[in-house]
Amino acid sequence: MLLIAGLAPLAQAQEQVSGVYRGLMQVVRFDVSPPLRDIPPVVDPMTRRSDDPDLPPFELGPQDVDPIVQDWTGGPEMIPAPLISFDGQANSGGYTPPDPVGDVGPSHYVAMANVRFQIFDKAGNSLYGPANNNTLWSGFGGACQNENMGDPIVLYDQIADRWMLTQFTANGPTYYNCVAVSTTGDPTGSYYRWAVSTGTNFPDYPKYGIWTDAYYIATREFAGGSSYTGVGVYALERADIIAGNPTPTIISFFVPRSPQYIVGDGLLPADLDGFALPPAGSPEYFVGSQDQGGPYGAPQDALNLWKFDADFTTPSNSTFTMTNTLPIAVYDTMFPCGSGRQCIPQPGTSVKVDILSYRQRPLHRLAYRNFGTHEAMVTNQSVEAAANMAGIRWWEIRSPNSSPVIYQEGTYAPGVSDGIHRWMGSIAQDSAGNMALGYSASASSVTYPSSWYTGRLAGDPPGTMPQGEGSFINGGGSQLENSYNRWGDYTSMNVDPVDDCTFWYINQYYPTTSTSNWRLRIGAFKFNECGTPDFYLGASPDTNVICAGVDATYGINVGSVAGFGNVVSLSASGNPAGSTADFSLNPVTPPGSSVLTIGNTGGVAGGSYVMTVSGTADGSAGHSIDVVLDVVPGVPAAPTLSSPPDGATSQPLRPQFVWSSVTGSDAYWLEVDDDADFSSTVISEPGLTGTTYTPTADLAESTTYYWRVSSENLCGAGAASTVFSFTTLSSLPFEDGFESGDTSAWSSTLP
Repeated sequence: MLLIAGLAPLAQAQEQVSGVYRGLMQVVRFDVSPPLRDIPPVVDPMTRRSDDPDLPPFELGPQDVDPIVQDWTGGPEMIPAPLISFDGQANSGGYTPPDPVGDVGPSHYVAMANVRFQIFDKAGNSLYGPANNNTLWSGFGGACQNENMGDPIVLYDQIADRWMLTQFTANGPTYYNCVAVSTTGDPTGSYYRWAVSTGTNFPDYPKYGIWTDAYYIATREFAGGSSYTGVGVYALERADIIAGNPTPTIISFFVPRSPQYIVGDGLLPADLDGFALPPAGSPEYFVGSQDQGGPYGAPQDALNLWKFDADFTTPSNSTFTMTNTLPIAVYDTMFPCGSGRQCIPQPGTSVKVDILSYRQRPLHRLAYRNFGTHEAMVTNQSVEAAANMAGIRWWEIRSPNSSPVIYQEGTYAPGVSDGIHRWMGSIAQDSAGNMALGYSASASSVTYPSSWYTGRLAGDPPGTMPQGEGSFINGGGSQLENSYNRWGDYTSMNVDPVDDCTFWYINQYYPTTSTSNWRLRIGAFKFNECGTPDFYLGASPDTNVICAGVDATYGINVGSVAGFGNVVSLSASGNPAGSTADFSLNPVTPPGSSVLTIGNTGGVAGGSYVMTVSGTADGSAGHSIDVVLDVVPGVPAAPTLSSPPDGATSQPLRPQFVWSSVTGSDAYWLEVDDDADFSSTVISEPGLTGTTYTPTADLAESTTYYWRVSSENLCGAGAASTVFSFTTLSSLPFEDGFESGDTSAWSSTLP
């Protein structure tokens, strides 16, 4: 089941909900730092606040069955291998979770975690750190310098060539978002530094997005540092931030938790990818999620779309409004974690780690891209894809301003088939519209918590991640920390601004089993179908199984990379001798499609055939893909019956039926009747995949039965076997134990 353009549910009409305008927020401290490379890294052991302290809610009754689960991975040979994969910083303070986050620039990768950050070149060489995050505020004074509490975010602003690194403070009674923005494109250089007060509200789980008019923030706000009361959103005027204005204009709204499901456990601001800006005058977008089976009384499963229209000339004219509720395919966020965060199993231990699916919010980032022909945003959330199996629901929203719609969505959960949980994802699109999804993977045996990835090409079937699965690192151990069981709380998939094609991803793993000695891992890969103008080919399905005489069809997608539009001529080879290969449209102008039909298969010999579909075009070296055709020559032969033997007597009331295996058979149909014409069968079991069957109920005593077995395959049912008969045993009742030999009830009277 797929939701695609034209079929996806439209934004639901509703009364709009608006945030409460809080006026302009105060910057209480500002300066310009020395070059970071000249600041000695602070590496003192530091503890951090245990944010998000609430335990997950219990399972809340029956949950929805996810109708769009993808329980397969695609061919492992399809996904490109990592271009690079290297370790980031290790745990230095014995804490969990790490909150892995990073971003990539023209020459650097900056990785942050709770407590420490590190700067690398793009070959994986360390240029600075690891250092405590508050090193960035050395000499700044106040809580931003003196606390090192975490929940960091790092983003690269490709439009201005600037880096933004952030943390929060948590000791109170006044709380701050600490924001550092580089003065140049060099992350080891100097930084503008601001301490933005959030008053007496602790700004938990801050998430940032870079937009054309502002740097935006969303936080979960805890009054007095203890009570989650709602979501705060902030717009830091972009021009002020880039120029290093000591008193930038900062517009803020607050949305109380009334009703709770409109903000859930946080909102996610859109973060701009690529160099094509949103249309002039576009608001900033925020997205939240709601689950009708979750803890907040949501009336449906949906995404909540908010718009922040910031007016920096007259700030009081600004608005923050939930404009649309976008219904989604039903899903279940309430993973059965028991009484705590023991959710995802690991090898070699009973300790499980957190999934965080029960938090009603999508995961970092909400990646926005303007393709010119359309605007798109992608994000994701961990879910229970099937009973006790984690997966990742992902969405693509299009036309967010004019007519928002869920263009496509899917639940990536191959664990339904292979037993491996996948969760804690992050997703993005490259300039060609291809997607990459990174995530954690773990199972109760063999697969230690690992950092893996999958993806889809722009022309792949909607709602699927069919490009196979790759690994940035396979874990070597499990997490034994059993007080909080924290994992995540987020990861980050980003796109290289140099080619706008290469995906960079950061996550955590354990080199060896330990209490909390996690390590960050950074990796990158790129689809060939991005970059230099060209075309690519795809097939759906890539394998067909037919009965001889039936046509086989393959949808052939001809995709465009970087606007390539030259006509593509298609050809097919390797089809079975005597068959035909025809395209419904040839040539094809990309992006476009055709249907390949393999016909005249009546005389084709059974077997598996690998066929090659090739495309040629001016301006391209040409491309080809393989598709498979499996031909079943006809119905299978009849099996040979074995047991009960023909004419057997005194057979048990639940006899085991045994017959021979037949080449080319997919299943068998067993029939048992007390009449040789099989007009009123007492056992009729089609679809048996084995060659034995034992009834689950008794047959009648002292009765003659007839039985036969037919073979089945794609072509239909073959001839039935020879009919065998057998007679069941007799067990007449006995009185006073005489016939049974039981003498306990005997009595006699002697004369």
